[in-house]
Amino acid sequence: LQFTEEKLGQAEKTELDAHLENLLSKAECTKLWTEKIMKQTEVLLQPNPNARIEEFVYEKLDRKAPSRMNNPELLGQYMIDAGNEFGPGTAYGNALIKCGETQKRIGAADRELIQTSAINFLTPLRNFIEGDYKTITKERKLLQNKRLDLDAAKTRLKKAKVAEARAASEQEVRITQSEFDRQAEITRLLLEGISSTHAHHLRCLNDFVEAQMTYYAQCYQYMLDLQKQLGSFPSTFLSNNNQSSTTPVQSVSSPSVLASASASLPSASNSVVTSGLSELKSSSGSRKARVLYDYDAANSSELSLLADEVITVYSIPGMDSDWLMGERGNQKGKVPITYLELLN
Repeated sequence: LQFTEEKLGQAEKTELDAHLENLLSKAECTKLWTEKIMKQTEVLLQPNPNARIEEFVYEKLDRKAPSRMNNPELLGQYMIDAGNEFGPGTAYGNALIKCGETQKRIGAADRELIQTSAINFLTPLRNFIEGDYKTITKERKLLQNKRLDLDAAKTRLKKAKVAEARAASEQEVRITQSEFDRQAEITRLLLEGISSTHAHHLRCLNDFVEAQMTYYAQCYQYMLDLQKQLGSFPSTFLSNNNQSSTTPVQSVSSPSVLASASASLPSASNSVVTSGLSELKSSSGSRKARVLYDYDAANSSELSLLADEVITVYSIPGMDSDWLMGERGNQKGKVPITYLELLN
């Protein structure tokens, strides 16, 4: 009744003091923005809404969500599988495998970022929304009820005509006033804790920034390493994507681009290499060869190579035309021809 009469402007209302009103609006503002930041951080870390809902459900059930490959890991796996299918000894197959391994590393860094951010940033924010702020809301509701009780008692005192009724009403106002004051004090103390919430969330924000910094630094390092590994690949492929804006971009299907691309590839079609190889294949002798780029052996019959090292190569009868035997000290194994440059 008191609440309705206030709304209709028929009853007076005890106003909260300005300090308490300010604290209340600061708490509301904190809750609103904390929720928005928290939800958008969740979206940033896990853009897939279905995966987010699944993680949330598992969290509520207090069970661990099934471990699945994330997007970079999945792409990495496809690249590695494709590279193995095309042949690790081919330039493209080898590059795909290297790219795939890097994507998988980025996927692992991604996982680490999500985990660290959830523990150090999202959880404290969620704890505030689901803990401290719920307590504030409960005490604030209690304060509202105490205020209504006080104002209803004041209204009854005003309407009291006889002395006994006035005495009883005055007593009721004293009691409801002290209860209201006590509840206002409890609410004020809780609300003043919002400043320490801000200080705590600031520390959490610093942790989040540090997690992001680590993640981006890792990704940068992985890509840098990958670029170095791919850097020794034929320049035509690299320049195709980086032509200056002044030159018209040729379509990949144009014969001149394909011709220059195949010419720059140290493959069996390169006449110098071909003549050198056929000579090497027909003779039983050996030659020195410079390794053009890194190669990871696919199995124990192959020899791993490092760009720019010089090894001894020779042919053995019945060997696949794309391969030679390579020797480095007492290590030996098959090596792909496209990775070598024969020296005179």
